[in-house]
Amino acid sequence: MTIKVFGHKSPDTDATFSPIIWAWYLTEVKGTPATPALLGEPNTEAAFLLRHWGFEKPEIIPGVIEGEKVVIVDTNNPAELPDGINKADILAIVDHHKLVGGLETKGPIEITIRPLACTATIMHDLIGADLAKAPKAIRGAMLSCILSDTLEFRSPTTTEHDKAVAQALAADLGVAIPELAAAMFEAKSDVSAFSDAALLRMDSKEYTVDGTELRVSVLETTAPKLILDRKASLMAAMPGVATEDGADQVLLFVVDILNEEATLLVPNDLVKRIAEASFGCTVEGDTVVLPGIMSRKKQIIPALKV
Repeated sequence: MTIKVFGHKSPDTDATFSPIIWAWYLTEVKGTPATPALLGEPNTEAAFLLRHWGFEKPEIIPGVIEGEKVVIVDTNNPAELPDGINKADILAIVDHHKLVGGLETKGPIEITIRPLACTATIMHDLIGADLAKAPKAIRGAMLSCILSDTLEFRSPTTTEHDKAVAQALAADLGVAIPELAAAMFEAKSDVSAFSDAALLRMDSKEYTVDGTELRVSVLETTAPKLILDRKASLMAAMPGVATEDGADQVLLFVVDILNEEATLLVPNDLVKRIAEASFGCTVEGDTVVLPGIMSRKKQIIPALKV
């Protein structure tokens, strides 16, 4: 049976290409047939990179079949995975997020979770010398994942190892990092075709904070005005999205990549209270700017208080 490799439900660049990279490795190096899959539509940056590197978009699957062999990458959180994930035969997990718990396996498996900025960096290390066999597109995908997750090394999640791996890959490929990153971020910033609800779910994860169910959404952009000009309709869409997704509140952080700050939309008193308790700010109006805030994983989620 062919192994399915997939990431989380809101596929960004890392969750789109890490399955492609690992499926290549399992199939071509390990001799174990594997295929990449997605749990949703890739975001605009990932869609651009699929075209840029010449990949077909992986199949978007609605769920998993009982007993199906799967490898999970770029998450270990059951809330970000299909219903019934514990009925699948989970063979391995490769991730760079905190251990959440809740996944159940049929037997002992290989789990690799390392404190790096990107799953693709971990895969680079695990693949080792066999990466020399990889097509240019696989190595390009790996580089793109690292640039995306580190925001071209601006994110506080960036480690020296992530940076060194990216620079080595770029040199090997003859790619100028600033040019590729600029094209990626431009693609990521073009969200004009998406509805308000789609934007709120585009790069979002579910967390429970002090008994409150939160959908924490992050939109990384070099053109924050394009999103903030829609703040009224985005805030109007939040209650419906929260209700449909079983959350108490949606938090939307618009991350300005170039100015290295986030703007949080503040639609009500609950979000105002969360913002002031979590970030030590004073909220006046329906937005608040949070200087230096770039990373949901390292700066937003650990700080959240209700």
